[in-house]
Amino acid sequence: MNKLQKKQAGLARRHRRVRGKVSGTAARPRLCVTRSNSNMYVQLVDDVARKTICGVSTLGADFKATGKKGATVEGAAALGEIVGKKAQENGVTEVVFDRGGHLYHGRVQALADAAREAGLKF
Repeated sequence: MNKLQKKQAGLARRHRRVRGKVSGTAARPRLCVTRSNSNMYVQLVDDVARKTICGVSTLGADFKATGKKGATVEGAAALGEIVGKKAQENGVTEVVFDRGGHLYHGRVQALADAAREAGLKF
C-alpha cells in the first residue's frame, strides 16, 4: 500500500466513523462537507428520504461572484455564507454537521463558523 492509498484509506475510515454517529432528517438535515485540494463541496442531505435538499460548491456561479478562491480559508467562509442563505431559502434552520472525515480545522472550521453566522444552528 503506497502513501496515497494509506491516506485515502484513513480518510474513508474516519468518514465511516463520523457517518455512524451522524444522520440527517427532514427537520434537521445533514450538512455534508467534501474537501479537495482546490475546491469544497457542501450539501444538505435528508438521509431518511434519501434526498439532497440543496448543494453548493466553489465551482458554482454564486461562489464565483465573490471573487475568492476555493482552496483558502476565506473562500470556505464565503461558501459557508452561501450555504447558510440557501438553507434559509429552503426552510432549513437546524442542521447536523458532517465534517466528512476531515479535521475540524482550517477550511472546514471556517465554513462551519460562517454557516452559523448566516443563521444555521448546529
